[in-house]
Amino acid sequence: MTGFAELLRSNRNYRYTWTGQVISEVGDHYNNIAVFSLVLANTGSGLVVAGILLARGCAVMLGGPIAGVLLDRMDRKRLMIASDLVRAVIALLFILGIPAGRTGLLYLLSGLLMFASPFFTSGRAAILPTIASKEELHTANSLTQLTQWTTVMIGSFLGGTSVAGFGYKVAFLFNAFSFLFSALCIRQLHAPRGFRSDRSALTESRVVRPWHEYTEGLRYMRATPLILGVGLVGVGWATGGGAAQILFSLFGEQVFQRGSMGIGVIWGCAGIGLVAGALLANYLGKRIRFETYKRVISICYVVHGGSYVLFSQAPTFARALFFIGLSRAAVAVSSVLNTGQLLRHVSNDFRGRVFSTIETWTWATMMVSMAIAGVFSDHVSPRTIGLWAGVLSSTTAIFWGWGNLSGRLPEPAMTGMEPEEVEVHGDPTV
Repeated sequence: MTGFAELLRSNRNYRYTWTGQVISEVGDHYNNIAVFSLVLANTGSGLVVAGILLARGCAVMLGGPIAGVLLDRMDRKRLMIASDLVRAVIALLFILGIPAGRTGLLYLLSGLLMFASPFFTSGRAAILPTIASKEELHTANSLTQLTQWTTVMIGSFLGGTSVAGFGYKVAFLFNAFSFLFSALCIRQLHAPRGFRSDRSALTESRVVRPWHEYTEGLRYMRATPLILGVGLVGVGWATGGGAAQILFSLFGEQVFQRGSMGIGVIWGCAGIGLVAGALLANYLGKRIRFETYKRVISICYVVHGGSYVLFSQAPTFARALFFIGLSRAAVAVSSVLNTGQLLRHVSNDFRGRVFSTIETWTWATMMVSMAIAGVFSDHVSPRTIGLWAGVLSSTTAIFWGWGNLSGRLPEPAMTGMEPEEVEVHGDPTV
């Protein structure tokens, strides 16, 4: 924790980025809990919840490749601010979808919100090596993900309480405010060489060939087995992780019959597990070697899948909360360590495309998983769906372990940090 405090104290750019992240992501979870609870209150159907999530997944699939290309072409800071401003307007419009009978509007707005999201989330990942020195990079990555998951916990608990006590409108208003606050924070960022990946002029051939640029990024990933492997780990998790997005709502509302508060508590305990896992990963990441890292990833997915199976079959709410926390702790360790490898090894010219591609792959797989879970949710017990979701997620350990044991995951060259990007951080008035 001392390293986190020192990073926030000494690195002005990261401090602003982190402050905006805290507020905007708490607002995101207000929105999530409000939308899922609203849909179930108005329709009572898990299939409709799946439809909302599918709308979000389709939007990320469309927006991800576009965001990746633009983030590697244009000023990443400006794109992130634009994403925040657009999302603030969309968040306000959710208020129009509160009355019963307007579920179609919730589909549309959920999709638009998520279409704009990769421009910010992938941009934030892409600029991290620009705003953090090589020595700060692991701590910055750990704190970024720790914060992301802490806001899951706080936002979910507060979102459930807020919706139950003050209604849906307050949640949507706070979500809109959070995006405006984030935009103001990102506006404060400064770097000597700016936030572009490619500082050369944009030629006409590049302007009219965005698909060529995107496929160039895919070829780059394929040529580096570890980077491709990390991307496929996200796909493996998402085979069951997509269903989990629906099951959290179904377990809170239907299995344990605790309403929006139950949904919020399940998401909140998942957040507690993610926070614990991020802290463990921060400790491990500074101490383990590359070969040990690869073995840890396999262990994480065995623990994750097994714990999710136990969550799905838990006879009491308390046991379910414990196992979902354990499951998410394992996911967090894997995520922090994998992202750390990407930040070290992905070239600056490809960061936007790599991070957005992995996000797109993950959401595409989640979309299929959510669709299947949604269709079966009106015919099969949520506990049965949860059992298979856990089994599918745990198979990631098998494929990753096979790749490691067969020598298919060598460590790439350290290309994620260019010398010109290392800068002195701190208060510019000093």
